[in-house]
Amino acid sequence: MEPDADEVLFDAPEHFRIYKSGRIDRFHRPVLVAAGVGDDASGVASKDVVLDADTGLTVRLFLPKLQLQEPSSKKKLPILVYFHGGGFILESAKSATYHNYLTSLAAAAGVLAVSVDYRLAPEHRLPAAYDDCWAALRWAAATARDADGDDDWLTAHGDATRVFGDSAGGNIVHNVLVRAASSAEDAPPRIEGAVMLHPFFGGSTAIEGEPEHAVVITEKVWVFACPGAAGGADDPRINPTAPGAAAALERLGCERVLVCAAAKDWLVARDRAYYDALAASAWSGSAAWLETEGEEHVFFLLKPECDGAKALMDRVVAFIAGA
Repeated sequence: MEPDADEVLFDAPEHFRIYKSGRIDRFHRPVLVAAGVGDDASGVASKDVVLDADTGLTVRLFLPKLQLQEPSSKKKLPILVYFHGGGFILESAKSATYHNYLTSLAAAAGVLAVSVDYRLAPEHRLPAAYDDCWAALRWAAATARDADGDDDWLTAHGDATRVFGDSAGGNIVHNVLVRAASSAEDAPPRIEGAVMLHPFFGGSTAIEGEPEHAVVITEKVWVFACPGAAGGADDPRINPTAPGAAAALERLGCERVLVCAAAKDWLVARDRAYYDALAASAWSGSAAWLETEGEEHVFFLLKPECDGAKALMDRVVAFIAGA
């Protein structure tokens, strides 16, 4: 007997349910907010830019208002390109959660932030999200270099690029860095630093310290988002420490990486393994590790005012500044 195509593949109560047929029920529907919300209180202006009308790719830019109030200032701000989380299947750069977080980050770090609203699976299977984020990064870097670029904020105020992301977005950061290192472009984006916040990595078998349910979750979500992945959950895009994947780590296309994890996160063992492998590799850059005790996955989005979230923000701001 053939299996029921509508059989549940994985159920994450209050978040989503995915089926073998490729269908998804999304229970988590983020509240979307318009650009400009909170501008007066935060001192950060925001706007949306359409990059590709055909695919629907857009970005939301965040700029400290002080820059707008001093148009003659020659001071350039670091460009922070951010990829949101959500397992490749949920969330948006326009959600209240990410709008508020990027507003706070832009204000605290003094950066021009570019938050990417990439396409989601299963409507758009991977590598669509990777392609969108790479395109947005290239656009941000090229526009900042071009005196006649098509965005006045980036042209007037943007400088060297950093990339950031949480959860699935942290996974995208890694894969964008791999692509940057192998790019055949004449002027590929220069990425000065990267931060991975609780990155979404996995594998087909548990590693030391990894709970079995973590293996199940990552494998099912990954195969759902990327059904054609070679090796399933051992595809190097989701398992960058798999056999044969070391060469990609050695060529990451940036100078510095900060890997952040939470001690009670089911991804912490994988995140630590990623950091250890990167630090031990022949990569010429510098890697740093930060683990927040007593906290769970993406706690800094859920409890932005808690002590751990404030300490994490301070560390990220320091990293952006070069510390």
